[in-house]
Amino acid sequence: MTIFNRRKAKSSINLSSKAFRAKNKLLRGVSLDQDGNAVRRLPRRGIYLLPNAVTTAALFCGFYAIVMAMNLKFDYASIAIFVAMVLDSLDGRIARLTHTQSEFGAQYDSLSDMVSFGAAPALVVYEWSLRGMGKLGWLAAFVYCAGAALRLARFNTNITVVDKRYFQGLPSPAAAALVAGFVWLMDDLYLVGAVYTWLAWFITLSAGLTMVTNVPFYSFKDINYRKSVPFIAPLLIVLAYVAVSSDPPKVLFGLFVLYGLSGYVLYFWRLFKGKPVSIIQTKTESHDDDIDIK
Repeated sequence: MTIFNRRKAKSSINLSSKAFRAKNKLLRGVSLDQDGNAVRRLPRRGIYLLPNAVTTAALFCGFYAIVMAMNLKFDYASIAIFVAMVLDSLDGRIARLTHTQSEFGAQYDSLSDMVSFGAAPALVVYEWSLRGMGKLGWLAAFVYCAGAALRLARFNTNITVVDKRYFQGLPSPAAAALVAGFVWLMDDLYLVGAVYTWLAWFITLSAGLTMVTNVPFYSFKDINYRKSVPFIAPLLIVLAYVAVSSDPPKVLFGLFVLYGLSGYVLYFWRLFKGKPVSIIQTKTESHDDDIDIK
C-alpha cells in the first residue's frame, strides 16, 4: 500500500510567521525557515535597477556640470551639482525602502559622489576663477578634489564606528554646495571670476581641508520623520521652500555657509565644555539598520 507523506499545514507556518513579525518587526536580513525558526539570510549579490538608476542620474549631473563649465555656462554647472545633491540623498533611501541594498550600490554611489562632489566642483571653480592664478589655482582645485576622495574613503571605512548623529568632517555634498554655490552666486550677480580669485581660492582650499578634519557636523539622521510634529513644522517647511525659490543662489549659499561654520562652533563649544570632540565610538553598535548602504 502506497503511503503518501503529509504536508505540514500552511496555517502553522503563517501563524508562526505572523507572530514572528509582530514580535520582531521584520528585522532586516532575517527570514523564517520551514519550521518557523528565525535565520539570517545572506545578502543577495545582484544589481538593482531603481536605486542605481538614481545614482546614475546623479553621476550624469556631475558630468554635465563639467561639460557646462568647459562651455563657460557656470550657472548650469552649479545647478547640476545641486541637483546631484538631491539625487544623492534619494538613492540610499530608495534602496532601504525597497530593500534593494547591495555592496555594488554602495561602491557605485561613492564613485558617483567622487565625480559629482569632488571632480566637478573643483573643475567648475577652476574654470571660473582659479585658471588665472597658475600653479596656485590648480593646486587649490587638486586639494579640494583629493579631500573629497579622502573624505569618501574614510566615510566608507568608519561607517560602523562613527556616531550617527554627526559627520566626521564636512560632508562632500556640503563642500560641493559651498564651492558651486559661491560660483553660482557670483555669476548671478554678474561678477567676474578673475576679480575674486583669492576669495575663490580661499573657499576652495578651506572646503577641501575641512572635509578631512575631525570637526563634527550634525547629520540630521536622528530625526524621526514618522513622529507627529506641531503644526508650526509644516509651516516652517513651506517658508523654507518660499525662501529658496525666491532667490536660490543667495539663500542656498547662505545656508551652506552657516552649516560649514556650525561644525567649528560645535567643535570649540565641546572643547570649551571639556567634552570629547571625537565622534569615533569606543564600541560598535549592534544594530545593522543604521548603516547607510546605498
